[in-house]
Amino acid sequence: MRSVFAVFLILFLGLPAAATAQTTGGGASDVLPDMPDARIDQLFGELKRARSEQAARRISSRISREWSNSGSASVDLLMQWSQKAIDEKKTAVALDFLDEIVTLAPDYAEGWNRRATLHFMMDNYGRSMADIDRVLRLEPRHFGALAGMAAILRETGRKDAAIRAYERLLDIYPMMRDAQTELGRLADEMSGRGI
Repeated sequence: MRSVFAVFLILFLGLPAAATAQTTGGGASDVLPDMPDARIDQLFGELKRARSEQAARRISSRISREWSNSGSASVDLLMQWSQKAIDEKKTAVALDFLDEIVTLAPDYAEGWNRRATLHFMMDNYGRSMADIDRVLRLEPRHFGALAGMAAILRETGRKDAAIRAYERLLDIYPMMRDAQTELGRLADEMSGRGI
């Protein structure tokens, strides 16, 4: 398997981790604690209080950047390779890379989330939901995973469960317009107005 060989090379050649620079874009949270959990908690507080879609999008992007940091050069490289394979529509290759990621770093929620997304794109809803479950066990506030869960529940006709998933998502990310729209549409359908 090509990805196993690549991981072997990375681990034994000792390639350094890529440095990532983050810009904060101004505001009260420019000075965040050094502890990742404290940064994430503060950002989630800001996301909940955001009063515009644009501000919420900026905050959610910062949260996503925090989540993407695996702490491992090997895993980060595999994530890059998986995204390149996805962009090139090489789903089997991307899936190999993502399988390696979740094996190497089972506590890295973003690896599970990326694989859940790929399974969703491939209409493998059962596998996607299994990976989403793992993401939410690691990070219960993962709004991307919750959005994916809600979409799968909606697509498979489980409207009550989809409504609960969208409500949970909006409790975390109140300004997510797509979730607001979908929740409204589902509520209309359930009340008979959207039929």
